Amino acid sequence: MPFPNIDPIAFSIGPVDIRWYGLAYFAGLALALWAADRLARRNVEYGVPGGAFDAFTLWAIAGVLIGGRLGSILLYNPEYYLANPLKVFAVWESGMAFHGGFLGVVIAALLYCRPRNIPFLGFSDIMACVSPIGIFLVRIANYINGELWGRPTDAPWAVVFPNPAAGGVPRHPSQLYEAALEGVLLFVVINLMARSAAIRARHGLLASAFLIGYAICRGLVEFTREPDASFIGPLTRGQAYSVPMMLVGIAVIFYTLRQRAKGSS
Repeated sequence: MPFPNIDPIAFSIGPVDIRWYGLAYFAGLALALWAADRLARRNVEYGVPGGAFDAFTLWAIAGVLIGGRLGSILLYNPEYYLANPLKVFAVWESGMAFHGGFLGVVIAALLYCRPRNIPFLGFSDIMACVSPIGIFLVRIANYINGELWGRPTDAPWAVVFPNPAAGGVPRHPSQLYEAALEGVLLFVVINLMARSAAIRARHGLLASAFLIGYAICRGLVEFTREPDASFIGPLTRGQAYSVPMMLVGIAVIFYTLRQRAKGSS
């Protein structure tokens, strides 16, 4: 399958280059927060007031940018940044890390919800419904950038990425696999679950489905993705960092069901 060779720069405004990667983050956040606000207004079971996500916008941006950048630095290459501290600000060179951005948004949501008496798990359920939108767009941008490529393969849909570091050999388009699984599939599954008023009323179940579903999808795709230089035991870093997501997801399910049992006793 030929690589499309789309220019990573979408357009320029004077000396400033606007890249597809940045647009993907902006569009993903904007669409996700817009959809989240609609869900909050239409479904009282979540317990989230209308307009809550409009006010959360700046919190979400800060959580994604700070968490994503710190995640890229601390989780994947801390030694390099200790030796080159000014490179911390060179976002265009090594970008963001999903797990860091995810944790940043979770912390932002906790800080935002608590003083406003917004149920954090209900808020998280709505975020679970819309987060795959952003994941999908960012993974497509990763593909356009020709980065985070997969392992060598002779599959008929293999892609030869133009980056010299890819070695000029056919590779799995793992970015597209992630877009399909973590973006499209996860979006469909969670939003089908969300059609049930009973599930919407059990705060935390949809968030758990997202955590577990993402961990499974990411773990599977990692078998086709070119791994980082160092592993954590037998796991790639992407797999290892997804394990806590799955464990938290399972724990939240038990917590939610236990709270339900207490309420009915």
